[in-house]
Amino acid sequence: MPLNLEDKKSIVAEVSAIAADAHSAIAAEYHGLTVSEMTQLRSNARNNGVYLRVVKNTLARRALAGTEFECMSDGLVGPLLLAFSQEDPGSAARLVKDFAKEHDKLVTKMVSIGGEMLAPGELDRLASLPTKDQAISMLMSVMKAPSEKFVRTLNEVPGKLVRTIAAIRDAKQA
Repeated sequence: MPLNLEDKKSIVAEVSAIAADAHSAIAAEYHGLTVSEMTQLRSNARNNGVYLRVVKNTLARRALAGTEFECMSDGLVGPLLLAFSQEDPGSAARLVKDFAKEHDKLVTKMVSIGGEMLAPGELDRLASLPTKDQAISMLMSVMKAPSEKFVRTLNEVPGKLVRTIAAIRDAKQA
């Protein structure tokens, strides 16, 4: 069913608003996926904080104009779905990567983060980025490591003294 002008404007405005706030974007070819597989992909996207949309390429070009994902405009050819990471930069990449493991019809065509186009092979690198909680956990472990080492070092002095006295006691008893 053809879209009227108002529908097209609303789609462009919606995608443009999402793209303005997104951390990264993935464009993937979905040709050959069944309706149930696409429904499963959309469900996974909702659960992972990823905005997933199939948009006509001309409307997508208009929506991406003026955003940091404008670099993707030249590659919008063929049946593509756009996945925008809303929560952390790697969520859309993880979604597409995990879904593509089971469904070989989903092929990554473009990857963009921070206004830069990356090769489709960089999807794995983007998917391996830690989530916000994981990054905070890593930072906290790095921050508390020096104090833990200091405490262990201070504790070693009396521990060594106790072991030395115990060794002398054992030697005298023998």
